[in-house]
Amino acid sequence: MPKLYEYFGLIVFFYTNEHEPIHVHGEFQNGHAKAEFFLKEGNIVRIVFSNVNGKRPLPGYKMKDFRTLVNAKADDIVRRWIEYFVFKKHNKPEIITRKIK
Repeated sequence: MPKLYEYFGLIVFFYTNEHEPIHVHGEFQNGHAKAEFFLKEGNIVRIVFSNVNGKRPLPGYKMKDFRTLVNAKADDIVRRWIEYFVFKKHNKPEIITRKIK
């Protein structure tokens, strides 16, 4: 499970057996969410946030943090996905200790 970010208890990661579209998972105290990235000509055109079937959803305040983090780091997430799944490079997780605005 490649971890990308830690953000005030929220963990953002990929599963090692992922599938397209590019997406990340967010987890906080047994709550889960997912963000899917849709690209056109290499540019992000849409990010869709959703709950994960069969899992408890993130609490509202953590879903807000997840949305904020994913939107702020969207290009980095896509780059890390490509590095991990295409080029087989491992990434070091980033621990974010300041609120993202």
